[in-house]
Amino acid sequence: MSLYNRILLKLSGEALAGEQGFGIVPDAIQSICLEVKNLKETGIQIAVVIGGGNIFRGISASSQGMDRVTADYMGMLATVINGLALQDEFEKIDVSARLISSIPIVEISEPFVLRRTIKYLAEGHIVIFAGGTGNPYFSTDTAASLRAAQIKADAILKGTKVDGVYESDPVCNPGAKKFDTITYNEVLERGLKVMDATAIAMCRDNRIPIVVFNLKTDGELMRVVNGESVGTLVKEKVNG
Repeated sequence: MSLYNRILLKLSGEALAGEQGFGIVPDAIQSICLEVKNLKETGIQIAVVIGGGNIFRGISASSQGMDRVTADYMGMLATVINGLALQDEFEKIDVSARLISSIPIVEISEPFVLRRTIKYLAEGHIVIFAGGTGNPYFSTDTAASLRAAQIKADAILKGTKVDGVYESDPVCNPGAKKFDTITYNEVLERGLKVMDATAIAMCRDNRIPIVVFNLKTDGELMRVVNGESVGTLVKEKVNG
């Protein structure tokens, strides 16, 4: 039995790029959408926030001399492209999806209206949030925390390329300790790269648990919502 009734799935843009590392790889996006479809068939309401790093990273461009505001808007547009790709793949596998963008592009997406979004979720549509928060200087992690709070999601599930949160980069330090559970404050104090500090603080203030798991492991998403001991749970108290 699922632990959650409504979840927000946070996906990086890189998740759509597969091993290629950039762009959109059809096999990678199909694999993700099939996992989400299996989850949806259990009755869970699902929202998705998608990043754009497989196409353009605003913060990287700004560090190389581009105006930060311009670069961030370009990054937001990249998330809309990814959102369209997700919506298209969901429809191919007979899953109804609604693309909602924080940047108004009426020909291809809908604006964010909370009551309408809640209605879509209750009707069984997958809601895809693109365009970040619609504001520069905010990451898609922060967008995920904001939208999760607005729709009253039971948890944020963050799919990554590792199987949880470690005390240091497990690629560089194979002996790094993995946390099964950790508090929001400890994440902030240790400077762990779970989500950015604004996103973590927003989840803490709204008591939204975060589960970090390996998106590339088949069936892992279902195991997370079934309460199996996978990934890392970030919450208010480790014991309790």
